[in-house]
Amino acid sequence: MSDAIVWVLLSIGVAAQLSGVLGILVARSVFDRLHLTGPASIFGPSCLALAVVIDEGPFSQAGLKSLLVALLLLTLSPVLVHATARAAYVREHGRLERLSHATEEPRP
Repeated sequence: MSDAIVWVLLSIGVAAQLSGVLGILVARSVFDRLHLTGPASIFGPSCLALAVVIDEGPFSQAGLKSLLVALLLLTLSPVLVHATARAAYVREHGRLERLSHATEEPRP
């Protein structure tokens, strides 16, 4: 029974990664490409790590390492996407403008 669950999780993880790659290849703008990397960077590593944990055990060396890698990817992926989107915006518009509050006078 656990082998079937592992294979299903592996299939879902690989399908998530492949759909993310396909989305990156098809999307036109950098912002669309970044948007399509979200599911691949969340579901893929999570399913693969869960498959390893089920197969090897949660307290084995492989299980702990896969959980650690999945947590790092889940934590750092949004930061990387945000930094990339910000750099793309600056490259496209020349600079990043500060939002002004309603009470501030507009700068010339």
